[in-house]
Amino acid sequence: MTFRDLLQRPGIVVAPGIYDALTGLLAERAGFKAAYLTGASIAYSRIGRPDIGLIGMDEVASTLGNIAERVGVPIVVDGDTGFGNALNVQRTVRLFERNGAAAIQLEDQTMPKRCGHLKDKTLIAGGEMVGKIKAALDARTRDDFVVIARTDAIGVEGFDAALERAERYLDAGADMLFVEAPESDAQMQGLCARFKDRIPLMANMVEGGKTPVLPATELEAIGYAFVIFPGGTARAVAHHLTNYFGSLAKHGTTAPFADGMLDFKGITDLVETPEMLALGKSYEQD
Repeated sequence: MTFRDLLQRPGIVVAPGIYDALTGLLAERAGFKAAYLTGASIAYSRIGRPDIGLIGMDEVASTLGNIAERVGVPIVVDGDTGFGNALNVQRTVRLFERNGAAAIQLEDQTMPKRCGHLKDKTLIAGGEMVGKIKAALDARTRDDFVVIARTDAIGVEGFDAALERAERYLDAGADMLFVEAPESDAQMQGLCARFKDRIPLMANMVEGGKTPVLPATELEAIGYAFVIFPGGTARAVAHHLTNYFGSLAKHGTTAPFADGMLDFKGITDLVETPEMLALGKSYEQD
């Protein structure tokens, strides 16, 4: 089922953040119908650095290709600013689409961008973002490919200005709106009341961020159609590995941590080692 199909069904679509094929596989095995390839977690996991625009288009596309080869659910991809102007956006859309993306999220920050829940963001002009949205729509080759327009204007120009930008992005033809980092339940309810009957809306749940973290059922009741929990995966992994490494350093063995990890058989079963070996053997010729 395509991401567009999921959005047309009853109920909010919940997507965990993923950053490689293993996290994508685990999300799919957990029963999620979509996943979100987060640029922040690519930065965390690949270079151990923050989400401040250090990851490039090719790094995201390479990561996406590896995930799409292994995972069957639709992948919504963080496209940052499109990595440049409208022409860069078009190349990004084509590359991500070829590498297996079901949707791309594009934002109206300047380059280099930064996490939407950090301070001191800066924005491009609304007209330039409108052009980027139109460029993305022109570049896609599949009708089911979804273009998500994000504005970071709440923290820069204020809530009302963010809604006005969102209006322009809706008029430009975006398939979904993502008004990033609302700072209260009232703001979330206000933007949903204005847009929910006209276009699907996306929510971003960041633990410790600027936006109240609500369960999916409450977000659906407000009017959101899609919610991501992008950084939770990396934060959970970082927390768990901190404990694992601490235990190993203290005890000199993994034995005390055995209940908190897969053993050799567990990981080989997860990645389907027996099946892959059998498949390779089936191609052997006498």
